Amino acid sequence: MQQPIFRARLDLVTMGVTVTDRRGNYISDLTQDDFDIVEDGRKQSITYFARGDEATAAPPLHVGLLFDTSGSMGEDIKLSRSAAVRFLNTLSDAEDMTLVDFDTEVRVAKYGQGDFARMVERIRGRQPSGWTAMYDALGVFLDGAADNEGRSILVIYTDGGDTRSTLGFSDVMTLVRASDVTIHAVGFLEHQPSSSKLMQRQRLAEIAETTGGQAFFPTAMKDVEAAYDKIVAQIRNQYTLGYTSSNTAQDGKWRKVELKIARPDLKDARIQSRRGYFALYKDGQ
Repeated sequence: MQQPIFRARLDLVTMGVTVTDRRGNYISDLTQDDFDIVEDGRKQSITYFARGDEATAAPPLHVGLLFDTSGSMGEDIKLSRSAAVRFLNTLSDAEDMTLVDFDTEVRVAKYGQGDFARMVERIRGRQPSGWTAMYDALGVFLDGAADNEGRSILVIYTDGGDTRSTLGFSDVMTLVRASDVTIHAVGFLEHQPSSSKLMQRQRLAEIAETTGGQAFFPTAMKDVEAAYDKIVAQIRNQYTLGYTSSNTAQDGKWRKVELKIARPDLKDARIQSRRGYFALYKDGQ
């Protein structure tokens, strides 16, 4: 059987999907026929399907790292650096890695696998200072990832607070919902004021869960290791589904997407995926 080849198309809606049982174990042996996709109440026909553990069939993997180097990260920067480097080291099959490090300013650089050492050097060389422009940094990454062919995974390392961005939280959530990037957040909130900690936790969780990702809030290296083990496991067990919407209107409107498992024996399975997308917009519609 010829392996499917991923092709990015403007009319192809793609999404990363993970499925777990009631105990949280990944279900990794599903086929295309086991999924139903419903958009705004209408069932859609799946035209692309791949599993993350099939190296030859899976679409290209692009990894992004949003790395907070602001002054408020002073007590957590060492832990954050170690976590980021160890996580990146486990993804040797990624086609490229994009580092967006931010404080008052946002800096972005893309690296191939052969440049991994340079990326590590840059991560380790940043010293915490300045304000926190996290939403702007997230916007920069999402804009750059829009042209990626295949799967895009972003991991955010931050203390969660934003004190500098021109983008507001509602603005960045619009960008998150419009993107097909799966976002995971690792929030270092242990040294944050209790007055802001809850809001920071809620916002990081909302950013991640909207895309089908997860949020983690470690306090020690063992917690960080557990977090990135879960992130890597999700990447390896992620299905990629694609379909061409039966709604051909280019009206820029939000379309709600629901994924269901067709097998009766998996009716209690938990599905993680993006919850919809914005249609293309064309003037005059």
